[in-house]
Amino acid sequence: MDLLDLLIPSAHAQSAAPAATGTSMLSTLALPIIFIAVMYFLMIRPQMKRQKDHRAMLDKLQRGDEVITSGGIAGTVTEMGDNFVSVEVANGVQLRVQRGAIANVLPKGTLKSA
Repeated sequence: MDLLDLLIPSAHAQSAAPAATGTSMLSTLALPIIFIAVMYFLMIRPQMKRQKDHRAMLDKLQRGDEVITSGGIAGTVTEMGDNFVSVEVANGVQLRVQRGAIANVLPKGTLKSA
């Protein structure tokens, strides 16, 4: 008899009850299907809505709009191209930023009051 046998009791074989038969495939797959549906409604769908709203905002962008970039730079749109937008941040100072980097369009007169 080892010291290990004294510390860990031996497992005795027991007769197991017969396994339940007749579990349907639907009950087996129900939990993963529910998880996928919850993830879709809580994560994927809101992100798609935000992307759609951002794309619509960029499509309506025009010269003279006051914008703020994703980096926090605020200015007025002076020139627009297909992929880039020129933003005037001070008198005579223009920055060229990617169109997708524009985070928000500010209400008119916001930059003058600041």
